[in-house]
Amino acid sequence: MFDRPFKLLVCAFGAALLAACQTVPPQSGSSLAVTFVSSVPPALPASTSMPQGIPQRDPPPGFISFCLRYADQCASSQAEASVVELSPATWSTLKSINTQVNGAIWPEDDTRHFDRAEYWTIPTDGYGNCHDYAVTKRKMLADAGIPLKALRVAVVVTPRNNRHAVLTVATSEGDYVLDNLTDDIVPWYQTGYDWISRQDARNDWGWVALNGAPTQFAGATAQTTPN
Repeated sequence: MFDRPFKLLVCAFGAALLAACQTVPPQSGSSLAVTFVSSVPPALPASTSMPQGIPQRDPPPGFISFCLRYADQCASSQAEASVVELSPATWSTLKSINTQVNGAIWPEDDTRHFDRAEYWTIPTDGYGNCHDYAVTKRKMLADAGIPLKALRVAVVVTPRNNRHAVLTVATSEGDYVLDNLTDDIVPWYQTGYDWISRQDARNDWGWVALNGAPTQFAGATAQTTPN
């Protein structure tokens, strides 16, 4: 379904915190059914914990609208863990869902798709923006047993100076990034992105400001309290 030439879709900047994405077409496939890979890497990549950040007064507008429409995706248990144990089985789940969602959604600008600058949703028509990839992966991973508090959407700026959204996963071995631009899952500081903001594990509707580059944060993680 998605055998199309490679292309890059960049949304225009808007007044909202996240009104643009850097996206590329999916690799293949069109189904969101979970089929876990059978092989697991012999050694899982090491990472570090991202900084806690500073609480923001206002979350991204698209996130607020998303939570109003998908209340179950913005309501975690008080007893829920904010990190997940990184085991080979967990890594396999992350890899499988990241790849499946990347292949099941075709990148589409929100203005063209919904006639508005920013609209976060779990797509039902096979089209979506970067934040749609992120929240879809988040739902599927939560359905697979990973705590919602450990699954946090983040806003970044790419090396091409485009705003973009990714899903981060807080694990016992540090934080990793699930990105619609690649099927590879990497430590947060290896993305080449500048980190702007991220969901707050302490507040279901809250976000924290990060306001710095990965190189700055990487050197400070040893002194940062883990999430």
